Amino acid sequence: MMASSIPHLFRCPISLELFTDPVTLCTGQTYERSSIEKWMAAGNLTCPVTMQKLHDTSVVPNHTLRHLIDQWFQGTGLDEPFLLSLKQNLSSDQATITSKIQALGTIRALLEESPWIHSHINQLGFVPLLIELISGGSVTRPSAEWLRLVEEGLACIVDILALRPSDGSLCKMFQEGFRLASFKILFKQGSDRIMVLMCKVVEMLSISSETKYPCQIMREIVILICHKEEEISRAALRAVHALCCLENNLENLVKAGAVEGVIGFILRVDQNDKVKDLTAAAASTLEKLVGIDEGKEALLNHPYGVVAVVRNVFRVSSDRQSIESALNSLMVMCSGSASSRASHQAIDAGVLSQLLLLLQSHCSSRTKTKARTLLKLLGT
Repeated sequence: MMASSIPHLFRCPISLELFTDPVTLCTGQTYERSSIEKWMAAGNLTCPVTMQKLHDTSVVPNHTLRHLIDQWFQGTGLDEPFLLSLKQNLSSDQATITSKIQALGTIRALLEESPWIHSHINQLGFVPLLIELISGGSVTRPSAEWLRLVEEGLACIVDILALRPSDGSLCKMFQEGFRLASFKILFKQGSDRIMVLMCKVVEMLSISSETKYPCQIMREIVILICHKEEEISRAALRAVHALCCLENNLENLVKAGAVEGVIGFILRVDQNDKVKDLTAAAASTLEKLVGIDEGKEALLNHPYGVVAVVRNVFRVSSDRQSIESALNSLMVMCSGSASSRASHQAIDAGVLSQLLLLLQSHCSSRTKTKARTLLKLLGT
């Protein structure tokens, strides 16, 4: 047998060889028994893949994966009874959390190795079960084990959504099945990975016109835009940017503090090179938010609101989209009932020198036209 023909799912992450005796750690990761025992015997008390500290060094045989490898050897393929056995494991009150984490890991690996299997998984009703799995239980005081189960469940949902990006029925299932209380608890007590995955789910579901999240959920996401962890901040901004694509979300986003959150993100871009690539998304998000009166007022009332937009008018590191979004936002702000107030704030923030620099740069003729239009609105 050619080593390259062995599915990634069936290889030990340590030895990269075919599993013969797969066992699972408390982190949910599976290894060949001899490999992980050698790792721990050398004094390593972390999971080799996740690098999480092991609070429990015991291992559990992964019978699910063993059965899957046996099926692969026999050439019988992935039959419906096997998938149903995974579903039964996930829905059973008698199954341990570790075995459920194993089952979720198997599903994720199957989706990666054989993307076509998602249709069978959906037909067998896995999605509602996954939603129930991550939003059920005693969420007021979640255990570490339950949170690990939630992580794998959310990762599984993200994988399924990635294969069906425009499926409105999945969006409806998630919104009807996920409990608001669970959502808030996960954002407050969940791991960094849970917060990132929750933001990814919201972002992916926002493609559908069915998306309607209550203000409380949006507020939890908005708070994360200025999170100290870069990955969380990125995921939150992308989620808010996606939500802005639907006009019926804008008012709730403004109420949830999205304008203030995005302004905070823009202001810290100069101090954090790692998030500069999201400048365009931030500028585009702000452009959409100030398109409604409530958003415009929120930006004007922020002590650094106009300053943040002006900073995006001319950035050496910004792309054309970011600059044009900033110009569009300023043109909206400097026209209408609050034009005088916005114009004075923009001029005080140095917009005139920024525009003159822009007109002397190598930007497109369209961008220069917008810059000239803004200069006229400013009365110069």
